[in-house]
Amino acid sequence: MQIHVTDQTGTRHSLEALEGFRVMEIIRDWGLDVKAECGGACACATCHVYVAPAWSGKLYDPLDEEIDMLDSAFAVEDNSRLSCQILMSEALNGIELTLAPGTQKDDAAAA
Repeated sequence: MQIHVTDQTGTRHSLEALEGFRVMEIIRDWGLDVKAECGGACACATCHVYVAPAWSGKLYDPLDEEIDMLDSAFAVEDNSRLSCQILMSEALNGIELTLAPGTQKDDAAAA
């Protein structure tokens, strides 16, 4: 399985993914520049991504905790999600995501 991630500089990365892993973990483990400060506990918004429109309908609706965290994120759009709340599955093979601005490890403007 794969996920396709466009980083904050516009570079597209195709990453091998394992079922059951959080998308945030996949992005982080492949070395892309994402803070992911809370490690997947839905306690920050530093793994904020934009989900490509073709994939939005394949995700379950965000829980209240995720919506609350997105309220504190920078540059939130209708297709914003926290990548720690997306579990990789066969149905998401090939998902297209873009890392949101402010999620870089060295960015002081992050949420």
